[in-house]
Amino acid sequence: RWQKIFMFPLWSKMAVFWNKMFLTIIVLLIILFLDAVREVRKYSSVHVNEKAANVNSSAFDHIQMKLFRSQRNLYLSGFSLFLWLVLRRTVTLLTQLAKEMASHAALETQVNDATEAAKKYMAENERLQEALSGKGDSKKKESTDATEEKLKEEVERLKAELQKTSNAFHKAKTEGAAVKKQSEGLRREYEHLMKEFEQLQQRLNKAEDKKDL
Repeated sequence: RWQKIFMFPLWSKMAVFWNKMFLTIIVLLIILFLDAVREVRKYSSVHVNEKAANVNSSAFDHIQMKLFRSQRNLYLSGFSLFLWLVLRRTVTLLTQLAKEMASHAALETQVNDATEAAKKYMAENERLQEALSGKGDSKKKESTDATEEKLKEEVERLKAELQKTSNAFHKAKTEGAAVKKQSEGLRREYEHLMKEFEQLQQRLNKAEDKKDL
């Protein structure tokens, strides 16, 4: 069902647009991250200078608030940039896995067809051998021998094709397993980062509560 949905021509037309949008969002997140780093460095130095100069409490609190906001923006933009890249990589791996699964199904069908054809030719070969053993006519025997040789050659060719298809099937299966394993590792890393992000968000909320008090 999902394969039919994603095979709509509309998505292929929108692919270039979404790639441009992705690059635009990456650039914006990088700009926000660099700006947050600059703000943190700026207000950190001002915070130290104002604290050493023993200025009034309102100006010191204002600088402290600016420093806290810049640190919050730094965390948010940094994690957003990283998680956006992780999401992009996850989508790529899922796409590769879907393609490998599709090729796996096609190779399996091809292997089954080749196996059925080989069984069919083997059955015909056995019937011809039985007919050959029951009849002594030399002409029929010669024609039967020629047919048998052709069938043997056809069986050998089908066996070679079956072996080739089986090797391709195992290769695709191995690649699909590797992609699936990589996607599982990426998913675990994503869950770990989300837990760290939640912890940092809780710390920021606690810091805001303390600031309000």
